[in-house]
Amino acid sequence: MAYNSRQYEWADLSVFLGSKEITGFTAINYSEKIEREAIYAKGRRPYSVQSGNISYEGSLSLLQSELDTLVKAGKGSILSLALDCVVSYGNPANGDDMTTDRIEGIRFTEDVRDWKQGDKNIEINIPFIAINVVRNI
Repeated sequence: MAYNSRQYEWADLSVFLGSKEITGFTAINYSEKIEREAIYAKGRRPYSVQSGNISYEGSLSLLQSELDTLVKAGKGSILSLALDCVVSYGNPANGDDMTTDRIEGIRFTEDVRDWKQGDKNIEINIPFIAINVVRNI
């Protein structure tokens, strides 16, 4: 049995937002969180740990030209968009298995522009919340 320790790399990552492949993205992150709280009864130690709501959030960093495309799709504002996002990584040509996650119901929470003197390109980070993340579809 051959052992392959090859790790995924940036070039192996593909992002589709809505039905469009996004080629001008520079970063993506997303997470799933659950509210947890220790419940106390007799004594000093927790009696149990209870779970509450689950939430999904993340951010997408885009080059200005990709953001402009999203603004047009949102008729002037990305804050009006509701999209699904598919994130895939792996390169079957190199023998890698593909891993695909679907982020459902993305709604952007901010539209911030940040430019600095000397920038060679404009990169915008836009945070979002989502309804669900389905992993390994």
